[in-house]
Amino acid sequence: MKLQLCTWQETEQYLKDCTGIIIPIGSTEQHGPNGLIGTDAICPEKIANGVAEVGLGSVADTPGPPVLVGPTINFGMAQHHLGFPGTIALRPSTLMALVKDIVQSLAGHGFTHIYFLNGHGGNTVPVKAGCSEFYADYSFSHNRSATSNMHTTIVNWWTLSSVLKIANALYPGVEGSHATPSEVSLTYYAYPEAVKDVSMTPEVAANGNIYDAAHFREHYPDGRMGSNPALASVADGERLYHAAVKEVAKDYQAFLQDF
Repeated sequence: MKLQLCTWQETEQYLKDCTGIIIPIGSTEQHGPNGLIGTDAICPEKIANGVAEVGLGSVADTPGPPVLVGPTINFGMAQHHLGFPGTIALRPSTLMALVKDIVQSLAGHGFTHIYFLNGHGGNTVPVKAGCSEFYADYSFSHNRSATSNMHTTIVNWWTLSSVLKIANALYPGVEGSHATPSEVSLTYYAYPEAVKDVSMTPEVAANGNIYDAAHFREHYPDGRMGSNPALASVADGERLYHAAVKEVAKDYQAFLQDF
């Protein structure tokens, strides 16, 4: 169930049974020689829509409410990738403000559980800070007993235990930290027509710290960090997808019970 394909009446009806929503969030940034610029948004969007398709009944004894997926936030905190054409980045303060406004908008309609499914590591701190700004409005109010009744969380799909297990088995020592074969594989499963056949030199990229855009481009000239995404495949992406959908569905169901 996609929010952007619902009417307001359908959304109002949905809220009578469930007040949760999954919001995929990613980034628009380079992902090495064979990775798609939309990788970090494609991955959580694909998984979130998969959870909506299988439903919460797949992880429960009884059928659960439908899973509502919000529009994907395609831009993230990615200033360090701006040395590569195609990258579009938000400042940390911009992302924080965006997240706060999203949470506040949904809270006003009666949503109480917002599950940010994340595809980009740079988003984690700004998203948490944006949610904290929302909570701060209540905590600093004159009425200290006021409560938002809002629950938020951010989950990085690539750190799911089932995903890590598969990635470690498929790409031991070459998964790396950016333009990884696992994320590239998942995008290839989502868009098999976009598969790229590119050789990597060196086979495994260097790894280390990152700072600003110039530093990143100088030290990681092809955009990879510690990875060999030439190993990516549609078949691997399918395995990662099914594992992630199953684990996110279970985690989201548990999150809805938070109070």
